[in-house]
Amino acid sequence: MKNSAAIIIPTYNEKENLPKLTEKIYSVLKNKKINWKIIVVDDNSPDGTGIIADKLSKKYPLIAIHRTKGRGYGNSVRAGFEKAINLNLDIAITMDADFSHNPEVIPEMLDRIKDGCDVVVGSRRVGGGEILRWNWWRHFCSNSATRLCSFVLGLRTKDVTSGFRAYKTSIIKKIPFNMIKSNGYSFLEELLYIIESNGFKIKEIPITFLDRTSGKSKLSKKEIIKFFFTILHLKFRKRVKLR
Repeated sequence: MKNSAAIIIPTYNEKENLPKLTEKIYSVLKNKKINWKIIVVDDNSPDGTGIIADKLSKKYPLIAIHRTKGRGYGNSVRAGFEKAINLNLDIAITMDADFSHNPEVIPEMLDRIKDGCDVVVGSRRVGGGEILRWNWWRHFCSNSATRLCSFVLGLRTKDVTSGFRAYKTSIIKKIPFNMIKSNGYSFLEELLYIIESNGFKIKEIPITFLDRTSGKSKLSKKEIIKFFFTILHLKFRKRVKLR
């Protein structure tokens, strides 16, 4: 039985969302029989998100990591993984800070890991999953990414771009992160490809994805282009075998 977890939240300019999200996570997990920590990885936010995280750490089981070099989504998630492993936590859950991922789904993710899954993906693309408040362009890009990953890479996971995931840290320890070249949101694609191609058990559970109401989206056109180039990179790169 897995009985400890890290909730990893990469942040950049999320001062409006982080206090409310922390309180919500606490309300969901405070009575669960599990040792858990929130790990906020802040990329030197100019709006003071890092300062807010330090203040929250005095009230909640929260650890703030402040990064000033090698910033970016992928590097932030890696820093969170490293901290979770150093704390000997069994499960690492990644989620966004903008309330697009509902913390009430976390207990189900923990249950699925307990049932024997290696990775659980909060999926918008399985039965019961949905996306709210996206425009046609976001839908087009996301649908195209999913279809290309299936066609070119043979991925069976339907929602390859979801950042709401739970991983066994025993799996994370096996991954040679020095071989992962992506740092933006294509990091999610590359990490999932390595895990799935090595035969680990991945379970998708339906979520309702609610696009942010506060703050600014970090998904730029540049990141979208990188995502599609990463598909080609993975197709022709030698497959990574986990030890």
